Amino acid sequence: MENETKLCKHCKSEIPKGAKVCPNCRKKQPKKVENASTQNNTDNKADVVNDTTEDTSVKQEDSEKDIFGIGETAEMNDVQVTMVNYTQSSGSEYNKPADGNEFVLVEFEIANNSDSEINISSMASFEAYADDYALNYSVSALLEKNDQNQLDGTIAAGKKMNGVIGYEVPADWKTIEIHFKDNVWSSNKFKFEITK
Repeated sequence: MENETKLCKHCKSEIPKGAKVCPNCRKKQPKKVENASTQNNTDNKADVVNDTTEDTSVKQEDSEKDIFGIGETAEMNDVQVTMVNYTQSSGSEYNKPADGNEFVLVEFEIANNSDSEINISSMASFEAYADDYALNYSVSALLEKNDQNQLDGTIAAGKKMNGVIGYEVPADWKTIEIHFKDNVWSSNKFKFEITK
């Protein structure tokens, strides 16, 4: 019995049957399914199958959405990322974008509801595109952030972080996509989209 396994309810990887938390995705495993699967009654087994089917369809429904807008939250592995707002700036007296460009500052809030800390880097955790052209992280744009924090640091389990990422973009941009590419999201592709 010690070698018995089950599938993680969230990432579907094989884990020890008695595991309360998946070692791969770090999500807590529901007790209801664990207890119900040990019963031998045929009716109860049918109930478990129905519960699993319902949960899977909900997960598929959630995973179908991969584009998020202002105020929408993407969640995976107990980490929630919300694009709060964005601001456009033509710079200041000594800090201006190149001719034909402007600065765009995008504010994010990240809530770490997992059991372990996560590291966020505005340069390494995100990649961005303006009208399908790759953007580089802009230190100059961040100089225009005023009192806002830069989106960099460690978020302890159960804590949150709020900050901005800065980009220099063509002034006539139509759509900006920002992909969160941290390992927290594993193989899932989530992107945040801003339409001017």
